[in-house]
Amino acid sequence: MGLSIYLSLPIIAKKNFGLSETKFLNAVAIVILIFLISDVFLNAAQIMYNGTLDGYGTSPVYDIVFISFTVIGFIMLFIMGHRGSGSFSKVKLSLIISLGIAFQNLTEGLLFGSVSSIIGLDGITLVILLGFILQNFTEGFPIVSPFLGSMEGEMGFIVAALFIGGFPTIIGGAIGYYFNSTLFDLSFLGLAIGTMIYIILPMLRGLLKEPDNKTLSLAYLGIFTGFILGFAVNLI
Repeated sequence: MGLSIYLSLPIIAKKNFGLSETKFLNAVAIVILIFLISDVFLNAAQIMYNGTLDGYGTSPVYDIVFISFTVIGFIMLFIMGHRGSGSFSKVKLSLIISLGIAFQNLTEGLLFGSVSSIIGLDGITLVILLGFILQNFTEGFPIVSPFLGSMEGEMGFIVAALFIGGFPTIIGGAIGYYFNSTLFDLSFLGLAIGTMIYIILPMLRGLLKEPDNKTLSLAYLGIFTGFILGFAVNLI
């Protein structure tokens, strides 16, 4: 699961991406991140919205934990992204995106490790495994998106950034298999939400920066394609 993020490398390592292709794949990457946010929040909602208040509402303790760690995740990347001049270099943006996806993949690993420890590598677990592998494959696009069209000399960093994004899945799987705590899971779900909310804005700024009609049309098409791709992966 964790290393399946590298399956996207042959596609994104293509040289000489034109502006149109770059805008299209960036749009796909943004929608994939939106799907990841929805996936993470769905997992958090299943914990929080438990009918604590006479069959309705959420647990105040769970609410506080989730919101607190969401704020921590957002502020952590906000400080990192706005140090110095506050401008986003390609390396800084890619690193920030990989860190956001790393927290999200850590929560996936926790979930998979917990499920596999309870029911073993049964049919349901293997379906979850396949779904996470396909989802992790798509996560390479957001991480590499700042370098599309200009990857010359950056392949070493790109490989490292993909590792940062994918390897926490393995760490989370190991932890989840031997240890499970609702508050622990909810804390990392909040971190994942906060970090991914932050990284979408600079990606949107790059996508919509001074586009002509053709590239803007391709951006819209990429957004729709990303939605279809995210929907298809989530069906599994």
